[in-house]
Amino acid sequence: MSGKRDYYEVLGVARDASADDLKRSYRRLARQCHPDINSESGAEARFKEINEAYEILSDQEKRARYDRFGHAGVQNGGMGGGTGFGGFGFGVDDIFESFFGGSTRAGASTRQRPRRGQDLRHDLSISFEEAVFGCEQEIAASRHETCPVCSGTGAKPGTSPVRCRECNGMGEVRHEQRSIFGSFVNVATCPRCRGSGEEITSPCSECQGRKQVVRSRRLSVKIPPGVDDGTRIRLTGEGELGALGGMPGNLYVFISVKPHEFFVRQDSNIVLDLMINIAQAALGDRITVPTLDGEEELVIPAGTQTGEVFRLKGRGVPHLRRPGRGDQVVIVTAAVPTKLTESQRELFAELGETLGKEIISQREKGFLDRVKEAFGL
Repeated sequence: MSGKRDYYEVLGVARDASADDLKRSYRRLARQCHPDINSESGAEARFKEINEAYEILSDQEKRARYDRFGHAGVQNGGMGGGTGFGGFGFGVDDIFESFFGGSTRAGASTRQRPRRGQDLRHDLSISFEEAVFGCEQEIAASRHETCPVCSGTGAKPGTSPVRCRECNGMGEVRHEQRSIFGSFVNVATCPRCRGSGEEITSPCSECQGRKQVVRSRRLSVKIPPGVDDGTRIRLTGEGELGALGGMPGNLYVFISVKPHEFFVRQDSNIVLDLMINIAQAALGDRITVPTLDGEEELVIPAGTQTGEVFRLKGRGVPHLRRPGRGDQVVIVTAAVPTKLTESQRELFAELGETLGKEIISQREKGFLDRVKEAFGL
């Protein structure tokens, strides 16, 4: 027994499900379990299981073998799990392929199969506030698309591709080779048509026979609250188109966040350095400080020291994958004036005489200690 779950059960479809049913179920489950979206334990293993099931059931030949023989029918090419020479996972075909550069099987085909399109990348810069509260941005993204003039044939309108003269439309060429083991047929992709089985004698003027043209599209990107520098957002199916009917790739949007004028982000918290004068520090005060939600009153107690830390609950960054927000941390610095008027100088002199000239030798908490304490370090 393989111990694997039934592939139809994995995708949650009936055994007579159509190709469209399989695709819809696969996309829905893959989106739910993708490691970039789902951080729960076991999500990555479930994602791999879903991909394995879809890879088998979306291929008609593999699906037929699976329906008839179960998991054993699709292991090691459906040959019942044989390991070849010495249990190293290769057999006679692999040995001759390394010598002769092609397949030794008379019926083997190298005709190209559907291939998934390439993934694309787009870099997007957003403001500090947009990263905190989320937003929707429109981006311009280019990719290769089916030529609208020739409808993807590559041939000039009114003409059609013709059968390849070298492979006679088979997409592959065969050469017999002799060796000490006997005669073998080497099958390789046709170099003239590159496996398509056809040639274009009158190329389309728009795509020059390439069947595709580059097109720019406007796409809307929803940016969730709480993203940070380097966050990657996936737009499924917006990458390059697949070849020969293959699935399209994805477009990945990489986020970079512009710095704020006076806020600094620390995980889900926001740090604000606040300067107050020594009178406010000594006597205390009620002041207004900026937050991302607007201005808010902050009480400065009498005797506040430089490096004192105050916390405004729930005024930080929304958590990306759970409810709630971080805090705004206000770090206070008592500014010592560098320029005094004559009357201010006299007042400070009078104050100094009343304060005395004691020297404090006991070590108090420094600035870094207070910061570490604020962040629970």
